[in-house]
Amino acid sequence: MKYRFTISFLTLVLSFSSCTDLLNPEPVNLITNDQVLKDANSARVVLTSAYRDLASLGAPKIIAGDLTADNLIHNGTFTQYREISSKDMSASNGSASALWGVIYSMSYIVSFLNEGLPAIDIPQGDFDQITGEASFLRAYAYFVGAYTFGGLPIVTTTDVDENKKIPRATLEETLDFIESDLLYALDKIPEESFNSGLATNGAVKALMARYYLYRENWTEAEKYATEVIDGNGVKEYILEEDYEDVVSDFSTESILEIVYSANDNPGTSTNFSINNLFVGRREIIPSSEMVLALQNDGGSRNIVIEFDGINARGADNGWTIVRYGPFDNIQLFRLAEMYIIRAEARAQQNNISGSNSSESDINIIRQRAGVPLIQGTSKNQMLAAIENERRMEFCFEGHRWYDLIRTGRAKTVMDEFTSNWTEKDELWPIPLREIINNTSLKDAQNPGY
Repeated sequence: MKYRFTISFLTLVLSFSSCTDLLNPEPVNLITNDQVLKDANSARVVLTSAYRDLASLGAPKIIAGDLTADNLIHNGTFTQYREISSKDMSASNGSASALWGVIYSMSYIVSFLNEGLPAIDIPQGDFDQITGEASFLRAYAYFVGAYTFGGLPIVTTTDVDENKKIPRATLEETLDFIESDLLYALDKIPEESFNSGLATNGAVKALMARYYLYRENWTEAEKYATEVIDGNGVKEYILEEDYEDVVSDFSTESILEIVYSANDNPGTSTNFSINNLFVGRREIIPSSEMVLALQNDGGSRNIVIEFDGINARGADNGWTIVRYGPFDNIQLFRLAEMYIIRAEARAQQNNISGSNSSESDINIIRQRAGVPLIQGTSKNQMLAAIENERRMEFCFEGHRWYDLIRTGRAKTVMDEFTSNWTEKDELWPIPLREIINNTSLKDAQNPGY
């Protein structure tokens, strides 16, 4: 049997016409009806579309992780970002629609591969690698979605009519689905790739370390972080000596990053416009609290922002995020995160100080950043230090909001940052368009929207 690959524009493709919705990806690289899945090469063409969706996830995830929290503020005119910054999101928000839509576009592609590959004759090694990469990519997309929206409809078929009736799963069911995808992908993908723009076994283990950290499974989080650090079943990643080199493309510590082409790079494309938002338009700028935190950090990590007094007027604090240049990739996983994940997991298991401890892990990163080392702290003090370290090390990489939510610290931190924060802001709204298209979501909207 030959499988034809089509995508329903009604349910899967984002087609916003507004020129202001810079992060709404257009339908790209669609595989048309006259193409069929017939061998490993054609399967890899299909998989390329999943990577394209991964690229479309990069910018909205950074916006979710930092603008929903206290790292970024809105400074321009676009409604979708004003809503997020002012904690007044609507169910028709463009960023929410973009993020949700990309998750299900990718899910459709993975379902197509899972349905079609068993019916064609390809070597087992190719089958394992292609389905392993696809499962990993879907796991990452669902992971971002679960911690942004809560429980999600779990789509595992290409039947459009069936997909339009799938109810929302619980958060626990969604997280279990993610874990099953990760366990399937584990050890099926090569340890090395042409560059860090392609998934490897190291990327699978890095996501597993992050996944188990979020699930508060400290032993598994430590285990997988250690395997990445030690090069167990993965390539050897090496911490950059200077933080300035961390933010460059294809650094030695990069495990997986979104690689953009000359036509869709984040500097010039309206689909992947982080540099345009941060630098070109200054639509979004660092909050004054984030600027002060970076200055107080006292190390090299403040190179990600710059000040120009010409911009300092009204509510504009004059600071610009320069973390992403016109042609820069977006890093999804890097080695420093594995050290900090392990530091947190060890602290939670009361392994605070000494060799092979939370203290030794966090100090590796602090030494690289050129900031004072931590010594002789209690468990609570160490966890507070790790929260701050994550904010400094990963600022503008899309982690902050998710960290505050998973640790139960969102209300305390956000109440100090803005009087507009309420409990509903712990989740984004399910996009209105999806509720209209999927009748099973009619009464499943997140509270407060």
